[in-house]
Order: sequence, then structure tokens, then C-alpha cells
Amino acid sequence: MQQKSVTAVNRSAWLTRFMTGFLWKLVRLVLLVGISYVILYPIILKISIAFKDKQDLYNKTVVWIPKNFTLDNFKLVLQVIDYPKVLLNTVLLSGGTMILQMITCALAGYAFAKLKFKGSNLLFILVVFTILVPPQTIMVPTYALYKNFDIFGIIELFTGKPGINLIGTYWPFIISSGLAMGLKTGLFIYIFRQFFRGIPKEIEEAAYMDGAGILTTFLRVMLPNAVPAIVTVMLFAFVWQWNDTYFSTLVLINPDLMSAKVATVAGQIASYLATEAGMVTSTGNIDPFYLSMLSNTLILLAILPLVVMYFFAQRYFVESVERTGLVG
Repeated sequence: MQQKSVTAVNRSAWLTRFMTGFLWKLVRLVLLVGISYVILYPIILKISIAFKDKQDLYNKTVVWIPKNFTLDNFKLVLQVIDYPKVLLNTVLLSGGTMILQMITCALAGYAFAKLKFKGSNLLFILVVFTILVPPQTIMVPTYALYKNFDIFGIIELFTGKPGINLIGTYWPFIISSGLAMGLKTGLFIYIFRQFFRGIPKEIEEAAYMDGAGILTTFLRVMLPNAVPAIVTVMLFAFVWQWNDTYFSTLVLINPDLMSAKVATVAGQIASYLATEAGMVTSTGNIDPFYLSMLSNTLILLAILPLVVMYFFAQRYFVESVERTGLVG
């Protein structure tokens, strides 16, 4: 009798553990599927729209899978915005600022993490403060800085002019990124600082005992161990510059960049359809649904390089998030 009671208790405990584990797995699965759907739905929708023919827009039976599969939308968008040229310009600009920001932010992050100097905590607070302040609040001073760029009045002293006009050139991107004052550099410095703080101090001390200096230790010991942080910062810097419209439109005139083209694509396509293709309705207007279809096609082309880049960098990105405590 006692043995049966023990067996019943064990069975009840096993059933309780099984149900608890099963319910938790079920809840986790539902959450993951739901969140994934919310994130992927816009992308899946744009993919579906991009391959639809104009006739499918007014066919109520067509929802996700196009009835008239076509690549004409891609051909038209590539022709309207000169996609190869825009893609090359955006890749070069984003890649250049990415490399400069990675170098300068890594140096700053290492200094804040390992080199204790007077006022370092105050300076780091100011770095964090740059993350919180919207860049639009300093739009006018930023424009004035590059409109009449000068270094301590040296240029005005020798030339008699108030400064050099850098508006309409790529120099503002080079200067801001090279001085760790580009897009989101405060966040990048924070990522490097947190990562370098997580590296054991004994590794650094061993390098000093072998006769290595600060710069040698940084280049040969710390940087090789900071690959996840480097990849994460490079990924973030590239993506933010790729999607930037604020700074690009502030310092460039009619920029041939992907973000600017996405922001103005509706007007460009409408003008092209009206003048070149003659695609207007009976009222003399452009079909808004067709215009929206082409805009979605360009957005898909704009995010495609970023998706490919993240696909190859995701392992290092996840590792860096775990090491630095970066969330959101």
C-alpha cells in the first residue's frame, strides 16, 4: 500500500513537472512566433508587393502570392534612381565613416576603460550625454560650423576669409567621424568601454611586463580580443549612416544616397511616369497604388544590402550584446 502511494506521488510530481515545462515551452513558442511575425510582416509584405504586376493591385483574389509575377517594378526603380550609382555612393560613404568611427571610438573606449586620468568620469558622463541629446537641437550650430569651417581662427588669419565652406562636400562626414563626433559615436564609445572593462586585467599586465607600451598593448592584445565589439560597432555605424537623412541632407546638396532617394522616391517616380512613361489616369493623376508599389520596391532594394551584412555579422553581434549588456 505504501509503495503504491509513493508511486502515485512520484507520478504526480512527474506530471506536474511535465505540464510546467510544456506550458512554459508553449508560451515561449507563442511569444517567439508572435514577435517574429510582427518584425517580419512588413518585409514579407514588401517582398510580395515588389513582385506583383499592376493588374494584381485591383484583383481581390491576390493577397500574398502574385498572380502575374513580374520584375518590371525592379527594372523601373533601378532606372529612375540610377540605383548602381546611388548604391556605390552610399556604400563608400557608409563604409568610410564606419572605419573612421570604429578606430576613434575604440581608442576612446579603451582610454575610458583602462586608462584612469583626472576628469575621466566627467568626460564619460559628457559622452553619455551626447547619446541623450537629439542632434536636431544643434542643427544650426552644426550647419554654421561647416559653412565657415575654421580651426582656432587660423584660416581666417592667413586668408582673411571667415573660413572654408564645406557644405556640399563629404568633408563634414570625414571630420566628424575622424574626431569621434559622428552619428551615435557616444553609443559606440560606450560599447567599447564596456567590452574592454570585461577583459581580464591580467592580460594587459602581462603585456606590460613583456615590455609593451600602451599603444602596443591596445593594438596587439586588446583589439584582437575585441572582435565582437568591433563587428557590432561597424555594423551599427554602417546601418545608421546608410539610413541617415538628417546629417546627409544638412551638409549635402541633392545627395545621391540611398536614404535621400527613399525619402524622395515618390516624387521622382511620379515625375518619371508622367513625363517618360505617360502612365497617368483619366483624371491626369498618377495611380497612387502603383506609386506605392514602386516605393515599396525601392525600400526593399535599400534594405537588402543591410540584411546581407547582418546575416554574416550576426554571430559577433549577439556575442557583443551579451558581453556589453547592450539591450534594446
